[in-house]
Amino acid sequence: MTKILIIEDEESIRRVLRKVLSEESKNYKILEAIDGLQAIETVKSNKIDLILCDIKMPKIDGIEVLQFLVKDFPEIPVIMISGHGDLETAVESMRLGAFDYISKPPDLNRLLNSVRSASKNNVFRKKSRTILKKSKDFKIIGESVSIIEINNIIEKVAKTDAKVLITGPNGSGKELVANQIHINSSRHQGPFIEVNCAAIPSELIESELFGHIKGAFTSAIKDKIGKFEAASGGTIFLDEIGDMSLSAQSKVLRALQQHKIQKVGSEKDLNVDVRVIAATNKNLKEEIKLNNFREDLFHRLAVIEINVPSLNQRSSDIPLLIDHFLNEISRDSKNTYKDIEDSAVKLLQKFDWSGNVRELRNVMERLTILSENIIISKDDVVKYSGKYQL
Repeated sequence: MTKILIIEDEESIRRVLRKVLSEESKNYKILEAIDGLQAIETVKSNKIDLILCDIKMPKIDGIEVLQFLVKDFPEIPVIMISGHGDLETAVESMRLGAFDYISKPPDLNRLLNSVRSASKNNVFRKKSRTILKKSKDFKIIGESVSIIEINNIIEKVAKTDAKVLITGPNGSGKELVANQIHINSSRHQGPFIEVNCAAIPSELIESELFGHIKGAFTSAIKDKIGKFEAASGGTIFLDEIGDMSLSAQSKVLRALQQHKIQKVGSEKDLNVDVRVIAATNKNLKEEIKLNNFREDLFHRLAVIEINVPSLNQRSSDIPLLIDHFLNEISRDSKNTYKDIEDSAVKLLQKFDWSGNVRELRNVMERLTILSENIIISKDDVVKYSGKYQL
């Protein structure tokens, strides 16, 4: 159960956030605080996994709450939400250590994406240092030629420290490939740090990746460890690297070339022992031609290239994926296992899966919830999948 604390003085906003999060997952337990003071007491007395925090509040404002959390509870990701937003406030929040910043009225899709990313990042941060994940948890499901080839490459490359570039469309499973490489490597007991390069503003990327020292800029009230330093001894996964700005690319290139970083505000080099895995849904060779991506960085990253095919390209794997998801959904939700008719599986194989494996998983969860019988039928797929068109 993931405990999410909403810190917001407006009841109407709390109600909307509570409804959206409750509908997103029944594994979310929602707690609420109407001001900063109550929020601090709630955090002290509960094990909170994620916080949504307003900025303009009575008693103690959101920035002060964020400063307290960064100092005393740095493991809790904080998403700042404000109707008084401007770039300066956003930059200050991110520099202080916020996971994300969203303006009011919040774009609910963006909010949910941020919540999912923060929750996932928090799970990896907690578990990567203390728990050796079993390989089966991140097994690439499938028996198609392409998946067998990918699993063979993973087995070989995991034994080395070679840099890996994973390509493929959104939702195809690039992150699973990165995890599989990490947990089968000699670094499996070290941290696995995921960085969504597209989500970090260019003016913050250096601080996020390499950290900063106290006093480096106005709001740098304490030293901050960057992602590269946090991943030392393990793996850093640079997701959506094709969306990274050119200025940020040059700083990452230096880290890859010299295995050293400098925190913002410091002239001291820090040695980092980290394996780098990157992923993108873009054609980086085309981006190079358009002067959107550095060719020298591409060659540094693409020692080993792994292309993850779309689900449409490996539809023969859909039955295996369906079986896997039905078992997973039953286990995670602690509900009765539901089976599925062969005719329903064959119908699902005929659909276009533009959202790839991620979309298939969502559809199977929907069918599991809405189907009234213990066996999901073809009629259920027609009625509830959201994919069938007459």
